[in-house]
Amino acid sequence: MPKTILTAILFFLFTGFVFSQTGSKEQLQKQREQLKNEIEQTEKILNETRKTTKENLGQLSLLNRKLDLQDNVVQNISGQIKFIDNDIFRSQKEVNKLSRVLDTLKQEYAKSMVYAYKNRNSYDFLNFIFSASSFNDAIKRITYLKSYRSYREMQGENISRTQQLLHLKINDLSGNKQQKNAALVVQNQEMTELEKQQAEKESVVQKLKGRQKELTALVSNKRKQDAKLRGMISTMIRREIENARKKAEADKAENDRLARLNKPKNDNNNVTTRPTVTKVPKHTESVLVTSEADRVLDANFERNRGSLPWPANGFILNHFGRNQYPGGVEYDNPQVNIGTQVGGTVKAIFDGEVTLVNYMDDKQIVFIKHGKYFSVYSNLSSASVQRGQSIKTGQVIGKAAANDDGQGEVDLMIMKETNNVNPELWLHK
Repeated sequence: MPKTILTAILFFLFTGFVFSQTGSKEQLQKQREQLKNEIEQTEKILNETRKTTKENLGQLSLLNRKLDLQDNVVQNISGQIKFIDNDIFRSQKEVNKLSRVLDTLKQEYAKSMVYAYKNRNSYDFLNFIFSASSFNDAIKRITYLKSYRSYREMQGENISRTQQLLHLKINDLSGNKQQKNAALVVQNQEMTELEKQQAEKESVVQKLKGRQKELTALVSNKRKQDAKLRGMISTMIRREIENARKKAEADKAENDRLARLNKPKNDNNNVTTRPTVTKVPKHTESVLVTSEADRVLDANFERNRGSLPWPANGFILNHFGRNQYPGGVEYDNPQVNIGTQVGGTVKAIFDGEVTLVNYMDDKQIVFIKHGKYFSVYSNLSSASVQRGQSIKTGQVIGKAAANDDGQGEVDLMIMKETNNVNPELWLHK
């Protein structure tokens, strides 16, 4: 077997699929670290709620989030074990290949040694040379004998290299098996933690079932607040649409007037006068978009769907749409309720203009217009903006108030004209 070919085969066996697997393993490790950080942060918030309030929907939401994260950790370790199993399979396969190569090399080397032993007499070598038919043939025979000697030396070197590589692969195989055992131990620990969290969740669920009347009253109160909020939104949007229509009609009237004035007129000196025409915004699909600035803002808002910042630091108390609570209590949520610290800052999710700041019971609400879209922030203890004010993304607009359970909360609703849309699809993950 030529030296270059053998070297290439050994290199391939040694490297295997290392480069393709390393990146995926690193990604799994980074993902697990991130999951652990999120679990730690969630547990910190959960501990704070345990200190200040009794079992509530906020705690249940946090426990559900923690369970999801913990389950992802277990799945992450399962993925790691699969990679290790693949490494073990490849290492074992490479060990088998190297063992076969080593056996072949040893057999070839043994044959050459037997041949050399049988022809070890110097007379035989001289006879082989001097029996040549010509001087050139004798030179070729001498060259052959030198090459044969080099070939035997190379055989010995190849056997030595193959043995070393085989030893390395056996060590890799042993290391992979140790890694798998360690990963299985960690997976069992994480599974035990998952079971503990499930038991804690079940305990909270049972206690909440005992508060079914309170939950029913809480949901009933939320529905009443939602009805009030929808009434405010409808009134505000109708007003904005009416104002936009009046503006559009005024712009059209002005445009018609300028068009009439723009017709050529000759004075006594036959000089044509052409009044300056004011540019009027082009027609748009929404009456709420009445200027080029509105059009740009509207397009930018849509372009940022899925990447808008959250209005407050915290966690989701109630998702948009259907929510089901212990005891069979259901609530169809027109917004997303975000748990946060009482008094925590609330920020605008995008550039826009404040169209209304109002009270609902003892809480405040801020409405911001983004082209044909509106973002509505409710359950605020205070508002720091006023109607007509221009707002930038991330600007503080107020502070979060406590909900009926004593948990800090801010509610976010997004409207497309008069249509309610899911805020969770617009906020970054």
